[in-house]
Amino acid sequence: MSSWRVPLTEWVFTDEDLQVVLDTYRSGWLTMGPRTEAFEEAFATYVGARHAIAVASGTAALHLMCLASGLKAGDEVLVPSLTFVATANAVAYVGATPVFADVAGIAEPWLSPDHCRTSITERTKAILHVDYGGHPGAVEQLRDICRSHGLTLLEDAAHAAGSIWRGRHLGTFGLAGAFSLFSTKNLAVGEGGVVVTDDDAVAANVRLLRSHGMTAPTWDRHRGHASGYDVVARGFNYRIDEVRAALATTRLQRLDKENLMRARIAERYREALHDLDLIVALPDVDGLMSSHHLFTVVLPESMSRDAFRDAMSRHGIQTSVHYPPLHRTTLYASDIDLSVTEDYASRTVSLPLFAQMSEEQQELATSGVRDALSRRASSQGV
Repeated sequence: MSSWRVPLTEWVFTDEDLQVVLDTYRSGWLTMGPRTEAFEEAFATYVGARHAIAVASGTAALHLMCLASGLKAGDEVLVPSLTFVATANAVAYVGATPVFADVAGIAEPWLSPDHCRTSITERTKAILHVDYGGHPGAVEQLRDICRSHGLTLLEDAAHAAGSIWRGRHLGTFGLAGAFSLFSTKNLAVGEGGVVVTDDDAVAANVRLLRSHGMTAPTWDRHRGHASGYDVVARGFNYRIDEVRAALATTRLQRLDKENLMRARIAERYREALHDLDLIVALPDVDGLMSSHHLFTVVLPESMSRDAFRDAMSRHGIQTSVHYPPLHRTTLYASDIDLSVTEDYASRTVSLPLFAQMSEEQQELATSGVRDALSRRASSQGV
């Protein structure tokens, strides 16, 4: 359906995917039933968590994770400015204040432990770490900071389905983690999210709050496990539907294979671009099996990003930016000094990366990068 010669991302759905969707519609049960339970069990096993609770979106997962972990009005939560707005919004939804911290480096676009340490106040209650691009960043150092200061570590693992760091799946290093099933993510079904945790109380709260604070969901009543229900909290309609749960279960079985395909593409990018005047962010490190959700490069300071992206577009190659810094948006405008974040955010470009990307498509993308950079060199008289 894309008009791009090389789209930023693209998905191939198999006959099995389509069949489970059809079977679900024919089953007569469409919302939060047996297929949701099967997906939750499969996802919990996959990430090695005690609980996995499927919800309507990644944003819903972040919101419920923050709420169930006890964050409230007056609390402060350290978050990166370099993230999608849902990360900060989820903190604000519960009345807490997102406090932006800088990233670690121009090739390390994740929360800086040093900046987090200096940003802690008596109101700080948590650090919300983003597993940017499927990379663990400094998650273990942040966990240690939380332990030493009595804070809660939470993970925005929207990019990290399939990312394992030193034998442990990302999203499981803190009290809870939030995953996304959005259309651009590695485990894409359109919309959807998952909260994972080993904490029984957090899991129970998420389950309660995702469906209006009702003590017995419809599926339990249908099976005769409850004859009625009480409403004990002001919850939300954050239920996932059976169709997306069924599709996610099927696609989960291929996730490791597809992430390996993405890894090979990322490696080919590194080999093809190593001699160019670029910085490749998100370095490979020993002990990491990454989801390779993103492949980002940092342009030379003298290169106009708009000109670079325009040149790529003329070749039919789609690019993106992950992300405009939140402290420079109208909603979260702040004069806080986040110099590394601003440097990275002003020069980063995300190149096309998807599991079924062909070698021909990747060659088009890399030749487009070379052409865009050569045009910049020519304009400078190099």
